[in-house]
Amino acid sequence: MKDDNCIFCKLANGDIPTNSIYEDDDFKVIMDAEPVSLGHALIIPKDHYANIYELPEDKAAKVLPLAKKLATKMTETLKCDGFNILQNNGEVAGQSVFHYHMHLIPRYKDAENNKTLLGFSHPKLSDEEKQEAFSKLK
Repeated sequence: MKDDNCIFCKLANGDIPTNSIYEDDDFKVIMDAEPVSLGHALIIPKDHYANIYELPEDKAAKVLPLAKKLATKMTETLKCDGFNILQNNGEVAGQSVFHYHMHLIPRYKDAENNKTLLGFSHPKLSDEEKQEAFSKLK
């Protein structure tokens, strides 16, 4: 199912031209229009799913092997020094387009944005807070 108002549905289904580096029946992989590094690409399902919670199990089972295949090819071809595979769910987590997608981000040793690219910090959590989360999740 496609959403006629979704820019990523239009990109994944060829309604808007892209620089596509891979395509199959379920996914299209395109170069990011606003890359954070040389080679930054997006894996986009052709059907509309807002986030990982809506992504069907059969599509979820295909996306990580595809990411691995492309990351390997991109690392060999672009000679990057590392790689981020990133997927955001919800605005607070950094999702800005509400169509499931996975970022493939080659990383380079001397890039200026290495320290700021992901913007994570580590909060000070008490042992009790960590134990509480563990207890809820086990």
